[in-house]
Amino acid sequence: MASVEQAEIQALLPHRYPFLLVDRVKEFEPHKRIVGIKNVTINEPFFQGHFPGRPVMPGVLIIEAMAQVGGVLVFKSGGTVGKTIMYLTGIEEAKFRRPVVPGDQLRFEIEVLKKRPPFWKMQGKAYVDNEVVCEAVVTAMVMDEKPDTNKPV
Repeated sequence: MASVEQAEIQALLPHRYPFLLVDRVKEFEPHKRIVGIKNVTINEPFFQGHFPGRPVMPGVLIIEAMAQVGGVLVFKSGGTVGKTIMYLTGIEEAKFRRPVVPGDQLRFEIEVLKKRPPFWKMQGKAYVDNEVVCEAVVTAMVMDEKPDTNKPV
């Protein structure tokens, strides 16, 4: 079970600060499962407004981090040719068990339920310590990345 460091995560995912929500990957089994880490700190920009005096990580960002860990699994598993991007296409059965606050370390455990390229369906669970704080089934699609024609050259 291989680990993945930050430099490789950035090579695999298009996200960058402040929206890159994966700090490292502890375990990886191609086409099967992955375990990723997100350290939640008070310096996160969303804590300024969510909520002042009682900072709580937005649930939608927990799901986004889960999807990004799933993206690392997909891209590191190979099978993509050329420059590709992964889009989230569905979220099912999402449940939030308790708030995630500064100082928590989120551990995401993602398992592939089904893959039929270009689609991947994965079961994700987010833990703080050994307590499930969020779970969901996420579906994503891998596509060729098209150049941005609106961007000045």
